[in-house]
Amino acid sequence: MVNVPFVSPALLADPAPPEGVLVLLNARLFDGTGAPVRENATVVIEDGFIADIPAAKEASSVDLEGRFLMPGLIDVHTHLAEQPDIEIVEGMEPLLPGTRGHLVAAAAQRALRMGITTVRDVGARDNSVLEVRQAMRHDAFAGPRILASGRIVSATSPGGRHFDGMYREADGPDEMRKAAREQMRRGADFVKIMMTGARSVELENPEYSQVTREELAALVDEAHRQGYRVAAHCEGLEGTILAIEEGVDTIEHGFYLSERPDLLERMAASGQVLVPTLSFLKDIADQRYDAWSDHLVERGCYNVEQANKTLRAAVEAGASIAMGFDSKPEELAASELALMVDAGMSTAEALMAATSVGATAIGLDHLIGTIEPRKLADLVVVDGDPLADISVLTDPDRIHMVFRSGQPV
Repeated sequence: MVNVPFVSPALLADPAPPEGVLVLLNARLFDGTGAPVRENATVVIEDGFIADIPAAKEASSVDLEGRFLMPGLIDVHTHLAEQPDIEIVEGMEPLLPGTRGHLVAAAAQRALRMGITTVRDVGARDNSVLEVRQAMRHDAFAGPRILASGRIVSATSPGGRHFDGMYREADGPDEMRKAAREQMRRGADFVKIMMTGARSVELENPEYSQVTREELAALVDEAHRQGYRVAAHCEGLEGTILAIEEGVDTIEHGFYLSERPDLLERMAASGQVLVPTLSFLKDIADQRYDAWSDHLVERGCYNVEQANKTLRAAVEAGASIAMGFDSKPEELAASELALMVDAGMSTAEALMAATSVGATAIGLDHLIGTIEPRKLADLVVVDGDPLADISVLTDPDRIHMVFRSGQPV
């Protein structure tokens, strides 16, 4: 009997790679591996994958004329269903049930146009993200590869009331295990858990863990046993410590880890990935999008300062750091990279956070994240040099070409 490996639902929605050979000539190649940029490089795409030898059969070619060629961008922390800014004014008709899915699809298409070839959706109030991913599987439109968590698993908490429909509340180890299984049943690619309260909910105190060690251990065991990764929302140190010790795969936010360099060293040794999400912290501090309460703005300013300290400490400790925008609109996710550079990363480190490290964070580093043989040809061609000015990645006029699984967008 042949052992067929588990395939992530996100990969099932990948388009069929185009047949044939395309040769990209004269590129400034940033391959995402940590190697220096190569001038006048040639990259061969064969049947949607990077080829390891020059094309042996008839090929088309494109002269990139010295443009910057890099792997497709990966945003490992987004909420696609929260993307559309819809204002329903008095007297306007309510949204029909399927409308949000169309708006999410449009946001996804705009993101792909900006070189964002993979996103990890970390929680939605409805099924629109799963519906959009399924529509892409049936060739309705082209968008980024979507990894979805389904509902966020949480202990019974004020956040479940604040984010009505986004959480699956569970209490006790057995209920946590069942909640993880329910997300797999929904078609999730990974499981997300709220270790602490959220910075955007007045009634929550994120200093304390919302789940017990036994509850977390059950959820992590169930997910890992079935081949799924676990992402943990972590603000206060108590919940963050539990998440690191119990082996979650990614620490989302982790604002205060600079206070515990030993934990950052442990993450570096274990391969656990930190996702700082600086953009949304700044959104709260700057009163962007919403009129946040004075309490949350004050706390938000403090969290910006702490998150910047943590990012610098994580770089010094050698911990893996991935890009997570956690803001909107998704097509500007690369603006997170400028904040990461301002906080202390080099531009090369920031680009790797959005490519190779992002691929590792979501468990797809065997397929994407670097430009190497036998990997999918997720590529971005840029007019300009992101290593000199990383903001060029947010300028649509500078995104020259985008390939998703070898298919030009």
